[in-house]
Amino acid sequence: MRPTHIERYLITVRDGQWFGWSDSKNKIYANLIVHDGGSKPSEADCTNGLKALQDAWDLENDSYKSKRRAAFDSIQEQLDQLYWDKKNGTNKWVEAIDKVKSDNPKP
Repeated sequence: MRPTHIERYLITVRDGQWFGWSDSKNKIYANLIVHDGGSKPSEADCTNGLKALQDAWDLENDSYKSKRRAAFDSIQEQLDQLYWDKKNGTNKWVEAIDKVKSDNPKP
């Protein structure tokens, strides 16, 4: 799932249970506490780190969509394929769609 909280960034900073929350029901930067004696990342570091994780996730999870869009025939061509499949009792349209999807699978 797409990272939505700074906690996802924090687990990439150091190993182990190095951080926690002074209020576990309100996990905001102001409630972030450090358990291991190390330094607390800045709020900007957390925000930017989360944004970088989100950007990487978006890129990875959108790449198959972009590839599929580029590989599919135009809607007009697909409609023509459907017409001729119906007329000739063939499955060329389904085969073409299946090929694009198998060549560009969802992650």
